[in-house]
Amino acid sequence: MTTVRTLIHASSNGDRWFLCHGDDPTDVFVFHEPNGPSGGTPTRIGILEFLSTDLGSPERRDLLRMIGTLVEAGHSQPAPREPGPEPGAAAAEPTPGEAAKTL
Repeated sequence: MTTVRTLIHASSNGDRWFLCHGDDPTDVFVFHEPNGPSGGTPTRIGILEFLSTDLGSPERRDLLRMIGTLVEAGHSQPAPREPGPEPGAAAAEPTPGEAAKTL
C-alpha cells in the first residue's frame, strides 16, 4: 500500500504531523511521528479525532490553515447552481383526477 503524506507541522522538540492518504483517496488521516529520544510510538489518527482534540494545538491550527488554502485555491469560480425551486417553495398538489390516473 502506498501512502502519500504532506507535512502539517514540525514541533521544536522534533515531533512531526503529516496529512496522509492511502491508495484509496478517501482514506485520509493524520500520522504523528514522535521524536526519536521520546521513545513514543508513531500513531495514525482519524481526521475527526485529530480535529476534536487539543483544540489550541499548533498542529491542529496548521491543518486548519492547510484546509483553508484548499478553499482559497478553489474559490476562483463560484460553484455552479443547480436549477430548482426556491428554498421553502411548496410543490404543486395533484388534483384528485390526476392521482386516480397514476394509480
